[in-house]
Amino acid sequence: MLKYFYNLFDKMKEKLTKKGQGMVEYALILAAVAIIAGVILSDTGGLKTAITKAFTNAGSQIETATSTVNKPTAETKN
Repeated sequence: MLKYFYNLFDKMKEKLTKKGQGMVEYALILAAVAIIAGVILSDTGGLKTAITKAFTNAGSQIETATSTVNKPTAETKN
């Protein structure tokens, strides 16, 4: 009976060890991704400027298109 409990305990310990190891690996991957994203999007990185410029340009084009569509014409004034 005691041998059964030892085997059960060993199996539980093995599963918990594997799960803990997997969680540590995921945490390390997440930390690496966060560091890489921080470096890329930092003020010294050119990608931040490019993304900001792209969104600003898209916003101004949408604003121009919206004002052109909503602009009253001679046909709608009558």
